[in-house]
Amino acid sequence: MAVDDECKLKFLELKAKRNHRFIVFKIDEKNQQVMVEKLGSPQASYDDFTNSLPPNECRYAVFDFDFTTNENCQKSKIFFIAWSPDTSKVRQKMLYASSKDRFKRELDGIQVELQATDPSEMSLDIVKGRAL
Repeated sequence: MAVDDECKLKFLELKAKRNHRFIVFKIDEKNQQVMVEKLGSPQASYDDFTNSLPPNECRYAVFDFDFTTNENCQKSKIFFIAWSPDTSKVRQKMLYASSKDRFKRELDGIQVELQATDPSEMSLDIVKGRAL
């Protein structure tokens, strides 16, 4: 599975310049490569992000999560989310599962990984809990 250079480029922009709040990645099965499907503006909310994930198809995504620690410090963590809804096709789930680690290695700087099969598994409370 190849990784389109734009994936790495946009991830670096998110990490270093904070030009994007989130990135949604899709596997183009015809070309056998991971590509950028959607970028979220720096003002985008977590709801904007979750609404950009299709309900019946797998995706990879990266989200830059800002939060305040118990000591009142502003921090941010970059989440990698493997979205694999129960309603997606078995073949697609297998493709995304088998390509995930290889793709994740291309994105240097991921701090937390989440796997979700339905929206409740990546609720804002869960993300906050994993960030702290």
